[in-house]
Amino acid sequence: MDAAAADPATDTFVAHRNLLFTVAYEMLGSAADAEDVLQETWLRWIDVDLEQVRDRRAYLVRITTRQALNRLRTLTRRKEAYVGPWLPEPLLTASDVAQDAELAESVSMALMLVLETLSPTERAVFVLREAFDVGYDEIAAAVDKSPAAVRQIAHRARKHVDARRPREAVSPRETRAALESFRHALATGDLQGLLDVLAPDVVLLSDGGGIRQAARRPVVGADKVARFVLGGTGRLKVAVTGHPTLVNGNPALLVRVGGEDDGVMAIRVEDARITAVYYIRNPEKLTRVSHETPLTRR
Repeated sequence: MDAAAADPATDTFVAHRNLLFTVAYEMLGSAADAEDVLQETWLRWIDVDLEQVRDRRAYLVRITTRQALNRLRTLTRRKEAYVGPWLPEPLLTASDVAQDAELAESVSMALMLVLETLSPTERAVFVLREAFDVGYDEIAAAVDKSPAAVRQIAHRARKHVDARRPREAVSPRETRAALESFRHALATGDLQGLLDVLAPDVVLLSDGGGIRQAARRPVVGADKVARFVLGGTGRLKVAVTGHPTLVNGNPALLVRVGGEDDGVMAIRVEDARITAVYYIRNPEKLTRVSHETPLTRR
């Protein structure tokens, strides 16, 4: 018999690995840091006396949450020194993530950026409660708070997020339609076509991480965003193409310049128009767009 297969600690960890990664990623917005958290979780898990663990899945989520909280506080300091806007690391995902509407929303660029405005503890509580339906007692054990305090934190975090998330759910079909209009206008240099699909107060955030050229500040307004996008592509002497894909469970574009991957473009849509454009160009954040990353709430 294979030794690993006979090891209950290994079996349990492997069975829940995708869940643990999803928890860590939603808390951190970084796949690289989420992987580090899983390594730290594993090292602690193998020292646990499994005979004393009633619910192994819950126990693993608790360890992961604690390690992610520690990492999140360090990551916050890194973000403060980051060059230009910081955007979550995009993940190429399979269609099953898009089909789970709650999961797709919870890992969307739009919501992940809203989570950036929460404190570390608020984010942990919100993610565990809203995305994974973890009970208040279990969350309390994970974040070292009383259940009553966790209920208050959850209410405060939910109110904060609800005030900043899209007012109505947008179907993947609506997002794809807006994205296709954007892609076509980008490919043809159609300024009016771009203006037609952009909301008047659209915001563009571009993340080059100080490695690739990107706007250091948000670009605001349809005219400025359209001219920024078309001006940037117009200066290039090679073809710029956008290829439809699924990133973080939502329709997005893989942008190629001269046939080489240049970045990932995701959007936020409200009332059939694009209200936000997220363009990730930092090559250190593009390592997960060539292969699918499995995500799950279970």
